[in-house]
Order: sequence, then structure tokens, then C-alpha cells
Amino acid sequence: MPKIKSNSGAAKRFKKTANGFKHKQSFRSHILTKKTTKRKRQLRGMKQIHAADKPLIQRMLPTL
Repeated sequence: MPKIKSNSGAAKRFKKTANGFKHKQSFRSHILTKKTTKRKRQLRGMKQIHAADKPLIQRMLPTL
């Protein structure tokens, strides 16, 4: 049997953790001048994937 390829786009966006997957938050890449300091600070960290999305990501990343 051939090896199962993981989705390369998903591999760049999600990292596996003990509890599931983590991802970088959106709305932090450009047009930052109109966003408040508080909003940008709260967008800084990584977030857990929602439980409903977990099966989809596991299907895209079978090797992780």
C-alpha cells in the first residue's frame, strides 16, 4: 500500500497537541492600524480547534 499523504495546507496551519490541534488566530496579518491594542494582544496566542472541527482536521492530517 502507498503512504497516505497529509494535506500540505493543513499541515502548515495546525499543530498536534495532547488534547487535539492548535491554530493561529485570524485577523492578525494586515490592516492592524485600525485595530485596538487590546484586540491585537488577545489575537496573539494559539487557540484550540473546536471539537466539531477535530474529525475534519484528523482526516487531513493522518500522519500526525
